[in-house]
Amino acid sequence: MNDKIRYGGDYNPEQWPKEVWDDDHRLFTRAGVDTLTVGVFSWSLTQPAKDSYDFAVLDAILDRAAAEGRRVCLATGTAALPPWAARAHPEVNRTDFEGRRHRYGQRHNFCPSSPAYRRLATALAGRVAERYAAHPALLAWHINNEYGGACYCDLCADAFRAWLRDTYGDLDALNDAWCTTFWSHRYTDFAEIEPPSALTEHWRGPDHTAFQGLTLDYLRFTTDALLGCFRAEKDAIRRHDQETPVTTNFMGMYRPLDYHRWAPHLDFASWDSYPPLDAPPTWAALAHDLMRGLKDGSPFWLMEQTPSTTACRDVNPLRRPGELRLATFQAVAHGADAALYFQLRAARGACEKYHGAVIGHAGRDDTRVFNEVAAIGQELQRLGSATLGARTPARTALVFDWDSWWALETSDGPSRHVRYQDTVHAYYRAAREAGADVDVVAQTADLTPYDVVLAPLLHLVKGDLATRLEAVAARGGTVLTTFLSGRVDAYGRAFLADVPGPLGDLMGVRVDEWDSRPPDVVQPVLLGESSTSARLVFEIVLPRGAEPVATYGADFYAGTPAVTRHPYGERGGEGWYVATALDQPGVDGVVRRVLARHGLLGRYAGTPAVETAHRTAPDGTRLLFLLNHGRETARLTAHRGATDLLTGERVEERAPFTLGPYGVAVLRLQ
Repeated sequence: MNDKIRYGGDYNPEQWPKEVWDDDHRLFTRAGVDTLTVGVFSWSLTQPAKDSYDFAVLDAILDRAAAEGRRVCLATGTAALPPWAARAHPEVNRTDFEGRRHRYGQRHNFCPSSPAYRRLATALAGRVAERYAAHPALLAWHINNEYGGACYCDLCADAFRAWLRDTYGDLDALNDAWCTTFWSHRYTDFAEIEPPSALTEHWRGPDHTAFQGLTLDYLRFTTDALLGCFRAEKDAIRRHDQETPVTTNFMGMYRPLDYHRWAPHLDFASWDSYPPLDAPPTWAALAHDLMRGLKDGSPFWLMEQTPSTTACRDVNPLRRPGELRLATFQAVAHGADAALYFQLRAARGACEKYHGAVIGHAGRDDTRVFNEVAAIGQELQRLGSATLGARTPARTALVFDWDSWWALETSDGPSRHVRYQDTVHAYYRAAREAGADVDVVAQTADLTPYDVVLAPLLHLVKGDLATRLEAVAARGGTVLTTFLSGRVDAYGRAFLADVPGPLGDLMGVRVDEWDSRPPDVVQPVLLGESSTSARLVFEIVLPRGAEPVATYGADFYAGTPAVTRHPYGERGGEGWYVATALDQPGVDGVVRRVLARHGLLGRYAGTPAVETAHRTAPDGTRLLFLLNHGRETARLTAHRGATDLLTGERVEERAPFTLGPYGVAVLRLQ
């Protein structure tokens, strides 16, 4: 499909006079831009009325791209309703959590269960595909945009009831799964079931629910309802184009939608990276690896990142010199075959007029941001096809599970302060800063390639996962899980067994009690010859074959295990259980011990500011990415016979090898 990483971004020339387009393409050529995402919010332009289509502007955009030798990721344009559709069909507007039917406005504004929306959106997608399937500029299809949100209208209620019939078959199975004998909720007719909203089972927002089984299923239903919209548009495209790959842009660790349920229906994964302002580099890296894991390690597209600043937050800092380059190559290091920006030219009005862009309102080519973008484009040109299709040779897996996320954070007790993302990131960060490559996988993933499986906050255990984790240890591997794991089944029901439920035999522990304290209460934990601290939840562990690795240092459970290791099987496997929310140094210490026993500590484990990532190209070439996230020069151990593909320089074994602040090297190893 291409001989280099695709480079470019979101382009909306319909927002400007055509004379601006000439300047755009001149600047695109200077910056090395070869790929344009177009038509994302074009519905009201291409279909100005119910029975009227007008493709003149879109024709001109694609024809100009083709004439300039650029390729297009073409959107179906269905992400935001046109005003006429909302007026003609009021039921396409969403009803919110508080039960209010919205009027027209904003975006992500459609009800996924609305037959009118489905009909109109698929008709538009089909028309667009029919017109442009053979266009020489077409590179990929982009359906909708950043799917998200939920609706609680009567149409969704009816669709939810139908989904429940398909899922459970009968009410006896549903009542058992949801434990409806509690509070006299036993249903005798599917028509009695209401979506869980502020008017029904919730009282302090979506995370405060009386019946977790009901809430879990509504989250699953919403995921499937929006996925149904995607699939309907994809089917409409496939009636006219059987070959061009189809995607939609995800949002990384986005809580409302289980992307693992979407993954089989994508031709390739893509996502928009806007990490929190105070996030460490491993936050974006975790999201990259999650996206790569959706398609079993296949490369993904970085569909959006800002070239300079965002506009949607209370405070929107500017990326410092070098940070954009570092972020771009971090994405490539973790598996991106495309690096695209939002946006290529700054919007003149509305809520994104101050969002960063490659080309500002004045259209200048001498700004710092434009020059950085152009310099990155030149480097990607030099890199060529070296990284395309490359895979990550990870021997460490981290289990990321939306069901556990939902079940944990919608449950009452032990603590509402425990956050799934934060805990999972802490263990991922420890492994990455120790130099391990990590695959981020679903509960259903094949675990046979891995020596180490990290499964923090594995609250909900479903299917045969426990058996497959035991198999990892039985062949000599190590499995680590944490507090609040192994608590509930696929329906959110507590296991009728000692905690940690089906993980108990592997972990070799029993937990009868757990203490929860406010976030400002910090308990000491003794870890070998050193000490660390813990917060939030303190499980009281009774070993059943496990050996203490760390112990609590305070309260009535002082001296009892806070971390254990359990020898498992005849080949030296182990199960590690962390019974409390350790601080980051504590997590680092535990994870490094686990990695060390498998020889997985990296060469630069003592230099946490330097991120490493290994890739293996389709021809077997081994690549090592080195990314210095620090503001100081890093002095590194050289690699014998390696060549930096960005500079062409050889890195000899005994020669000085340094990486400046925000520096990047892509080494081709012997």
